[in-house]
Amino acid sequence: MKALPYFSDIHFWIVVLFVIRLIGITNPPLEVEHNWRQTTVTMVARNFLEVDNNIFYPRVDFAGDKTGITGMEFPLLNYMIYGTAEIFGYQHWYGRLINLIVSSFGLWFFYRLVSLFFKESVSFYATLVLSVSIWFQFSRKIMPDTFAMSLIIAGIYYGFKFLKSQNPLVVKKEALAYFLLILLGVLAKLPSGYLLIVFVFPIFDSTIAVQRKVLFVCISGLALIPAVCWYFYWVPFLVENYGFWHFFMGKSITMGFQEIITNGQATAQKFYDTAIKFIGFGLFVWGMFTAYRHKEKRIFWILLVTLFSFSIVILKAGYTFPHHSYYIIPFVPVMALVAGFGLSSIDNKKVRIFLMTAIAIEGIANQQHDFFLKPSSQHLLNLESDLNQISQPNDLIAINSGDVPTPMYFAHRKGWILHQEDLLNVSYLEDLKSKGVKFVVVLNNNQTNFNPNLLGQLIMKKEGYSIYSK
Repeated sequence: MKALPYFSDIHFWIVVLFVIRLIGITNPPLEVEHNWRQTTVTMVARNFLEVDNNIFYPRVDFAGDKTGITGMEFPLLNYMIYGTAEIFGYQHWYGRLINLIVSSFGLWFFYRLVSLFFKESVSFYATLVLSVSIWFQFSRKIMPDTFAMSLIIAGIYYGFKFLKSQNPLVVKKEALAYFLLILLGVLAKLPSGYLLIVFVFPIFDSTIAVQRKVLFVCISGLALIPAVCWYFYWVPFLVENYGFWHFFMGKSITMGFQEIITNGQATAQKFYDTAIKFIGFGLFVWGMFTAYRHKEKRIFWILLVTLFSFSIVILKAGYTFPHHSYYIIPFVPVMALVAGFGLSSIDNKKVRIFLMTAIAIEGIANQQHDFFLKPSSQHLLNLESDLNQISQPNDLIAINSGDVPTPMYFAHRKGWILHQEDLLNVSYLEDLKSKGVKFVVVLNNNQTNFNPNLLGQLIMKKEGYSIYSK
């Protein structure tokens, strides 16, 4: 039986996977993994709507009695959520849909980019592998990782088109598209810029005019200036002047190297498990072997150069890299390319389809939990309404959620997030009271032994939390 023609059309699969990821798209950020990271995005967006919409002054809700203004990633995704809320009213889930749309276009541009240099079957399988990799899960989270990488991939596509095009009118359009996409992509997520290293190849390409290369370097430099100013001047300025540190800017290469060596197995696992799962990684290894056997030097040079560039990201992250799955996302497109090359090299079509199906099943099955809310956290959906019964929206509160800001976001209040030992610290609790804390929310699943008399009067007890009045 002949296969239906649209099964071999990448647009069909991008649309299918887009529709699948619409399941639970209106869920609040309370899924099993990374709800804490998503609520740091949503609270900034909500503060743009409710407090101040100046994009240069993002603010979080867990800075105690401070303004909450702090240095962080350039809030491009946050501001798009804010803009949507200005039109339709605020909802938790806007960022999911925005990211899903942009990341789906990212898959399309990835396909087009790979097609510039490899045969269609390579770009087809590489895009399918990428679409069911960790990209599948994080492209529907309210986080800037696949969002930023999609802008970078599209920008790189237009960058190569600009370097190769001979049509003066087209060149101008492609130069502008490259400039804007790279500018916004690196601003949205600084590590995503590592992939720009691929332009080392056309820079040394003798068939491209020197004038075009010089112009390209100038455009690239101008596109990166805003990111340099934001991350290395404005972020430190906000932290210093508003007194609240939140954003992780990395550590020294030496310290990062030591931490990566200490956590070697966990670091390696991000490549052979987290990125494209085990079957996908097997095809990645097969792709390298096939490239060697067929003397396909482009695969090796791309892998070597990008891995060198990405290793800087790994070393700057240090301990954080092996302990946060989303740090591998920028390198996954490269792994998908190599795996796609390996798949396309298999002559038997039935074997290719079988392996691609296995990759998809393994990838999606290991990410299906992302469609559902975390049962132990669903009580947080009632926290704001419960607090509204006993307090005003501008009352400062404290919540024993450790480093996790999710409960503070759903409380729709500002204040402090406490560690368990803080509930035992009399002087610290008194200090919070002097700074204006009106209520303390104690999460039942985070409780430790403490003296409730230190927290004030118990005024509400629910299944998931207790609320004390100071």
